[in-house]
Formats: sequence, C-alpha cells, structure tokens
Amino acid sequence: MEHQTDRKPNFPPRVLFFPLPAQGHINAMLHLAELLAMADIDVTFLNTDHVQGQLQQRTHIQAKYAAYPGFLFRTIPDGLPKDEPRSGEQSILRVLNSMLKTTKPILKDMLLSGGVLGSDRSPYVTCIMADGIFGSLANEIGDELNIPVIHFRTISACCFWIYFAIPDIIKAGELPIRGDEDMDRIITRVPGMEAILRCRDLPSFAQIRDVEDPQLHRIVEVTRQSARAHALILNTFEDLEGPILNHIRTQCPKTYTIGPLHALLKHKLTKRLSTTRSSKSIFEEDRSCIAWLDSQPLKSVIYISFGSLTVMTRDTLMEFWHGLVNSNKRFLWVMREDMVAGEDGEIPPELVAATKERGCLVGWAPQEEVLAHPSVGGFLTHSGWNSTLESIVAEVPMICWHNAIDQTINSRYVGEVWKVGMDMKGHKCDREIVAKMVNDLMVEKREEFQRCTAEMARLAKLSVDEGGSSYCNLDQLIEDLRSVQQPGMSIN
Repeated sequence: MEHQTDRKPNFPPRVLFFPLPAQGHINAMLHLAELLAMADIDVTFLNTDHVQGQLQQRTHIQAKYAAYPGFLFRTIPDGLPKDEPRSGEQSILRVLNSMLKTTKPILKDMLLSGGVLGSDRSPYVTCIMADGIFGSLANEIGDELNIPVIHFRTISACCFWIYFAIPDIIKAGELPIRGDEDMDRIITRVPGMEAILRCRDLPSFAQIRDVEDPQLHRIVEVTRQSARAHALILNTFEDLEGPILNHIRTQCPKTYTIGPLHALLKHKLTKRLSTTRSSKSIFEEDRSCIAWLDSQPLKSVIYISFGSLTVMTRDTLMEFWHGLVNSNKRFLWVMREDMVAGEDGEIPPELVAATKERGCLVGWAPQEEVLAHPSVGGFLTHSGWNSTLESIVAEVPMICWHNAIDQTINSRYVGEVWKVGMDMKGHKCDREIVAKMVNDLMVEKREEFQRCTAEMARLAKLSVDEGGSSYCNLDQLIEDLRSVQQPGMSIN
C-alpha cells in the first residue's frame, strides 16, 4: 500500500479542509475552499456524514463544485447514532465531544491510505486546513505524519485574542466574576482592550465563578494550539481589527487576514464573470421572502435572524414579537422550527393578525441576499461573526442580542468601537426595549448609523479589491500552499 508519507513531489498541492459541523463554520470554510480552487489549488472538503447528507438534500453542492476538477467532498462519521439530534447549541457540543473522542484514528487512517482523500491528479494531502476547534487533534496528526497544519478560526480576531489572554486575566485576579454587581467591572489584562472590555463582554464560557472550570481550560488550550500551527487564518480585515491583530501576531506571527470571505469570493467570481448563485446552507432556504422584500419600501424592513444554533424560551420569543408589533415597523423574521426548545413556539393568532400586512416569517433565508436588498434597513442579530461581517459589508446597522460564546464580544465592538449598531447586553429583553431599539435604529438614529456603516463597508470593500489587504493576503497564502510539495517542507 502506498502511504501519505511516501508521496512524491511532482503532484500538485491538495489542501484538506476539516470544519466543525455547524452552519457558520462550514459556510466560511467553503468560501475559502472555493477561493483556493479558483487558484488551481486542489481541495478535499471533509464533512461529517450527516452534514454532507443535508447539503446534498438541500443544495446543488456537488454540481456547483464540479466546476473545479480538483475539488472533492469526503465524509467522516461524527461518532453519534444516526437518530441523535444535531441542531441547537447543546447538540453541536455533543457532536464536537464525540468527534474529539473518535475522529483522530479514522482521519489518520484516511491520510495514511493512499488516494482516499485525493484523486489521480493530486492523490495526497499536502496541508491540513483545520477548524481551530480541532486544533489540538490536527496538530497531533500533522506532527505524526509530517503534514503542515493551518488553523482557520471562524471567530473575530478580538474574540480569539480574549480566548488567548484568559490565563493572564486569571493570573491578575480579574477572574472569577464575583456576582451580578461585578458585570460592569473593566477587564484590564487583555492588551488592546484595556478600556473596552467589561466582565459582561467576556465570552459566555469565561463568565465563571470557578477558575478551575474544565470547559474554560479546554478552550484556552485549544486556542493556544494555534501558536504551534504553521499559520493562522482569520476571517477579518486589517482596517476592522488591525490593533488587535498586531497583538495576535506577537504569538502567531504568520496570521493571514482574508476577510470578509464572502465579499472576497464575490469579488473574485465577478472577475471570472461568474454570476451563479448557489446555497451552501444545511437548512432549506425559503426564497419567497425575496419576492416579499421586493414589494417593500426602501430601507423599511428590519431583518431578524438569530443564527443556526440559538435557542430561546417562549417568553423571550414573545417579548421580541410584542416589541416588533409595538415598533410598527415592517419585518422579515427567520424562525427555525427548533428555535424554541421543548416548548410551543407558536405565535398567538392575534399577534399574527396584527402584523399580517407588514411581517414575513420564514424557516431559513438566503441571508447575504436579504441583507443586500434595498428594502432592508436594519438587522436584529445574535451577533455571530459571519452575520456581523455580512451586515458590515451590506451597510446594514445592527441590534445585537447575543446568545453565547463569541457573540458577547462581537456585540460590544459593534456598539462601542465600530459604532455600526446597538448592543442589547445589559438590558432586560422586554418588549419596550425591543420596540425602542428598533425605532432608534430605523428612525431616530438612522442617519448617524448610516454614516458609520457606509464608512466601514467602504473599508471592507477596499480590503477585498485588487491591491487590498485581504486580496494580497490571499495571494500570499496561495503561494505558500504551492510551496508545500513534499514531506518535511514547511510553509515559508
């Protein structure tokens, strides 16, 4: 049998993408995978069996990527029974924990078996592009098989840097949090954020009462593994997070900023005269909302989506709904079937009737297209990083209702640093606050937000244009990947 470590140097490079099986992670990594494929870098995209089945059922993904001869999809089991739920935040954590226990020997065997992850034109993997959440596992395999590993983090640079700095925060005695009265205390031991970061802005897993919390230390360990990788990729751009990126590069010197990835991909596709629209969603998109938006006045609609994982109580759902009714604004709301866990999420008929003429509900929407629609004037969001970048590029101001993990720091930067929206954090989620914030965003402070969003969108677009920072960083990444042709050859 021919082995991965026996590969010959005359084959073109092949990059193995290994994402966390969650919508936001898959979406961002598929964007980068397509950008590499456009540059004639062969790609193997390794999804779980479940995710690949969802993509094949709900999209034309195989046909889309067939346009790139070296682009392959392969699958790996996630270690859970087929009938195990895989939607919602807790389910994704179960999937992740299962994969961390079961994946390494399977993936290593796939890499050692000649051609399993490749094709005749490039049978062997020359670089592993691992979701940073799998950083420890990927580094171990890379070390054992002499394959370079690059970490792709789908979070913001600000969030990554906080994860990295948690041991220093603990050492300075700024964690644990002592109680609710502590939430507005400033955290001073994250370089670059000394006057910005409060306890309530820390990632949800770091808002702890016990500094020995095992989840906290697992996340820190995984994050610091990126300093051992050959490179780190962040979906951001220099003009957005430059000061924080300078600090990150003291620990991870080869850090590529190549975002916003969806905008960079669109720019490259436009240059190739490709206008094909193709979904990358594991959820079935309801495109009827586009026709509904077509019939609405300019910038009159607030778009509401809390992402692919957020789960809320029925009481919270009803506060949002009453707030929207009371705001008297048009709205488009993505309401997933599993968004209200274990409870009846049905909206009372009288509220549906009250908004029949100005509301539209869908199970899932083509978000980039929605945000770019001229009828959309605001975005009520969970502050996931992909959603934040998409909103910035589309010049749509945000109301940030964070749910967990990185969303707390994203919402802080949206409201306090970039000034492209409002942060609900620290406010009780009730109908009066929702209605007031919607009216502030869409009416009272509209011009102020328009100025800030227009400037940030301008900078984002400059970064992905030819000669821009992200455009050039992608070119450098491609050249570095091409240089990795044989065992033991590191990325320059």
